Amino acid sequence: MTDPIKGAEGRPEPAPEPLTPGSENLNETATADADWSQISNRRLRDLDKELETELEAAMGGLTAEDLYGTPASAAEPAPEVGHEKKKGRVVAVRGSDIFVNVPGERSQGVLPSNQFGDGPPKPGTEVEFTVEGYDEENGLLVLSRHGAAVHADWSSVAHGMIVEARVTGTNKGGLAVDVNGIRGFMPISQIDLYRVENPEQFVNQRLTCVVTEANAEERNLVVSRRALLEKEREENREKLWQELAEGQIRDGVVRSVRDFGAFVDLGGVDGLLHVSEMAWTRVKNPAEVVQPGQTIKVIVLKLDRDHRKVGLGLKQLTASPWDGVEQKYPANTVVSGKVTRLMDFGAFVELEPGMEGLIHVSELAPQRVHRVADIVQPDQIVQVVVLRVDAAARKISLSLKQALSRAAEQPESGPEEPEEETAPRPQRPRTTPLRGGLGG
Repeated sequence: MTDPIKGAEGRPEPAPEPLTPGSENLNETATADADWSQISNRRLRDLDKELETELEAAMGGLTAEDLYGTPASAAEPAPEVGHEKKKGRVVAVRGSDIFVNVPGERSQGVLPSNQFGDGPPKPGTEVEFTVEGYDEENGLLVLSRHGAAVHADWSSVAHGMIVEARVTGTNKGGLAVDVNGIRGFMPISQIDLYRVENPEQFVNQRLTCVVTEANAEERNLVVSRRALLEKEREENREKLWQELAEGQIRDGVVRSVRDFGAFVDLGGVDGLLHVSEMAWTRVKNPAEVVQPGQTIKVIVLKLDRDHRKVGLGLKQLTASPWDGVEQKYPANTVVSGKVTRLMDFGAFVELEPGMEGLIHVSELAPQRVHRVADIVQPDQIVQVVVLRVDAAARKISLSLKQALSRAAEQPESGPEEPEEETAPRPQRPRTTPLRGGLGG
């Protein structure tokens, strides 16, 4: 038997703590709660194991990912949405939907057929697009053709979206537009690349533009056509610089007119049309030749690719008055012209529109000339002698003093009057004999 004071190993057990009134009941309650907690934990663990065993048997080897899919944290990232241009091939055309294979994405994309003005493309055709969003319900990427307008409403309209706006009217600040039933506004400065003098010309037109401000709460929609045109212009600039060459004839739009000439937009590159290259005649005011917004044909005269400068010409596209000048004004002939300008070294005389000759100060008069204005005045008509013609340099030398000298050598005479025929005077009979004669 075991000693009641000693334990099973013979070591004395610690003496029990003295009991205070009521402590007996407390200890018994605490011991009972601890025992019940241990029993409950054991039963829960056993129950979990049983549930796991039954669940594994019911799944038949399937994993939780097979049943519920990949967890959100481990799922593949959603396709990137932006305005980066991409290219893909059409795989199918079904009704108004065009399905496109998007490189680098597992899911296909869909394009609306109304974004193809010339009809839907055939399968296998390569198209350019941007990813606008993702349709989770159908598992398809929502695509849009680059530069094409998309359907918009207040639930989807956003800054940077390209939409089609129908101009419904004009006001003091610009155009009133309708974007799929949404009333919007286009400032007059955002209609075109250049100043618009007559906004009424855009009424009832459909313009492709970009959303610059969209506030659904305040029902405020602002669009810009100019922003889209500037973007296209920037994209075409580098391409145009590679194509430009001297001697090319191109269409351009006059962007602005200055005292020294006009700037012409060739479709992404601005060129200078100098006032001296506008017409063969002398141009005092460039605004009399070209106007802002006017479309004209110009020829590329000079190219400076390092400084990105282009010199243009307009008069070269019309017949030059200097063609065949040597035959029209041979040397040593007298011609008539109008004095146009007085200089210290002489006077310029216009022989015909676009052609001037120079009377050097030494050829103005036989005597020494101190002031050109003492001999001729602007707008005076003078007779001059052609001294020399240089067609290549477009110069004609004239002389006033030689013309004056020739005029002095040939005095003016009136028309010769016909001589009157006079009858012979009758001889009087001689009354005296002739002296020295023989007499008869």
